[in-house]
Amino acid sequence: MASSTISGAELPRMAANALRALAMDGVQKANSGHPGMPMGMADIATVLWSRFLSHNPVNPRWLNRDRFVLSNGHGSMLLYSLLHLTGYGVPMSELQRFRQLHSMTPGHPEYREAPGVEVTTGPLGQGISNAVGMALAERWLAARFNRPGHEIIDHFTYAFSGDGCMEEGVSHESCSLAGHLGLGKLIVLYDNNGITIDGETKLSFSEKVTDRFRAYGWHVQDADGHDQQAVTRAIEAARAETGRPSLIACRTVIGFGAPTLAGSEKTHGSPLGAEEVAGARKKLGWPWPPFEVPQEILDFWRQALERGRTAETEWAARLSAYRKAFPAEGAELARIVEGRASQAWQAPLEALRQGWLKEAPPADATRAASGKVLDTIGMTHPDLLGGSADLTPSNNTRAKGFGDIAPGKFAGKYVRYGVREHGMGAIMNGLALHGGAVPYAGTFLTFSDYMRPAIRLAALMKLQVIYVFTHDSIGLGEDGPTHQAVEHYAALRAIPNLYVIRPGDTRETLEAWQVALARQDGPTALLLTRQKIPTLPGTGAGGLAKGGYVLAEPPAGLPLQALLLGTGSELHLALGAHDALAKDGIGARVISMPCWELFEAQPEAYKQHLLPRAVECRVAIEAGVAQGWERYLGGRHSLVGMKSFGASAPAEELFKHFDITVEAVVRAAKRQLAS
Repeated sequence: MASSTISGAELPRMAANALRALAMDGVQKANSGHPGMPMGMADIATVLWSRFLSHNPVNPRWLNRDRFVLSNGHGSMLLYSLLHLTGYGVPMSELQRFRQLHSMTPGHPEYREAPGVEVTTGPLGQGISNAVGMALAERWLAARFNRPGHEIIDHFTYAFSGDGCMEEGVSHESCSLAGHLGLGKLIVLYDNNGITIDGETKLSFSEKVTDRFRAYGWHVQDADGHDQQAVTRAIEAARAETGRPSLIACRTVIGFGAPTLAGSEKTHGSPLGAEEVAGARKKLGWPWPPFEVPQEILDFWRQALERGRTAETEWAARLSAYRKAFPAEGAELARIVEGRASQAWQAPLEALRQGWLKEAPPADATRAASGKVLDTIGMTHPDLLGGSADLTPSNNTRAKGFGDIAPGKFAGKYVRYGVREHGMGAIMNGLALHGGAVPYAGTFLTFSDYMRPAIRLAALMKLQVIYVFTHDSIGLGEDGPTHQAVEHYAALRAIPNLYVIRPGDTRETLEAWQVALARQDGPTALLLTRQKIPTLPGTGAGGLAKGGYVLAEPPAGLPLQALLLGTGSELHLALGAHDALAKDGIGARVISMPCWELFEAQPEAYKQHLLPRAVECRVAIEAGVAQGWERYLGGRHSLVGMKSFGASAPAEELFKHFDITVEAVVRAAKRQLAS
């Protein structure tokens, strides 16, 4: 490191300039990136990370650490510089590899890629919404574990956000709920620089953000984002406000320090250029070469190491005292600290499965079957946290014994998200990211469109999040085509690492929940019916975990001539067609295919056994569009399904109208065999 002599009074200002310099240098070397936001928010970051943030760079996963979310994730060089300077395992060489293949410093922060990155951000509005989920998780765990004299869960969630986050609709949804619930340990620092990519925000944005947040019920302040003392006072006031989340609107200059481009949209998403960088160094009083930080400034930042060790050591002592005073609760908290999933739900769910195998349940909607599963395990799974987007009676998502989380009351196990699907999805991601919660929540399948960005990020981050999507087809009936999902199966299946499970009866629904609760490396979407469907022979014996399995073989004496593949409420039609074809001397195999993603993970030999190449007659039955089925049906394929949007009528009439029937399956199979 370069040496220099910097007075103590100058250290905070120069520490901020270190962030500015590293941001300029990283973007310049990559010839790609966003220098403006890091330069504008450097003073705010310096105050927060050096005076307030409780974290331990040596143990980035310490449970009671403060959470920091960079919602305006395009300014990722700010976060990477902070992580390097405060002693996380992000070396200077990685700052020099900004935006390069396999670096720890990709273009936007990515969860799991570097220690200290709490969440993948970049799609604006998602990060601030994740922060709401983290703050909710903190309050929920505090209500679950804290006891008088033992405040064992007690930390803040901080988020940086910009005008883009404030404009995106998802932030309105999540911040509205945060205000309603009174999440007093959530503090958002808003980079109020008045600039977006197109230019000044007044081109398209004239509302007063602070007034909007006051209307949400937030504690709101204004501050000069380049006055470190003003920012300090604002954060102190926000931390003292325990009943409301806080917004600090920090007036800043984008690209602060750039001699000719400061305050311009030109600093937002492009390198400053060598001449402008040199001018900024001179203006900021930063004479050191690229990627060099003088020892005095590094020492200033590395104080975080000792503060972090002290903070976690003190907490560990509190945890030890807590475990002695409350052994049962202490054991549960230790499990969460160690990252071990609860297994308490397995025995009651297995007992229910055995009961349903012994005596087949009557015909029922799979949404109702899902509700029965939740009633069985809800109170035995300690980490399960449910919810719905104002569709609780329709989604069957509120398990027996679940109390509501309400304003200032966080001891329940059920979140009333309101009509806020996108916010719900992003908040669920925050709950999962925090640790200690396994979130699930419901809405109608057609409204998964509203949630798609959050679902995609859950899959990208490999989060255990469970979506209960009911009313999954034209089978919902009279509500009509706006509510009838026809393209949504294909749309969800297109998301990598998302398990999309469409169970075909009550027993498969139970198995779907077993898969979702056991999975810890990604999200699961359960696609469930409104209408009643029969319990089918052969289900419930564990086949769903393979994604696809044989439900029925040809009767004795008939050769295998056709493969009938079904999912969900159409699976029973495949069995009906199997029997009808057998009467005509045609042997068919019925295959339940509830989860393509699980099936694709099976050994090739299993897949070839289930779908032998020699059998060319293949028919799929699903009340959705054909997209995707070609991978299993081959060239001479047929889909008995939807070729258009739905219609408004009783479900029974709709399946006949759109020719999704046993007779249609039989015709399709015979047509292929005759060709």
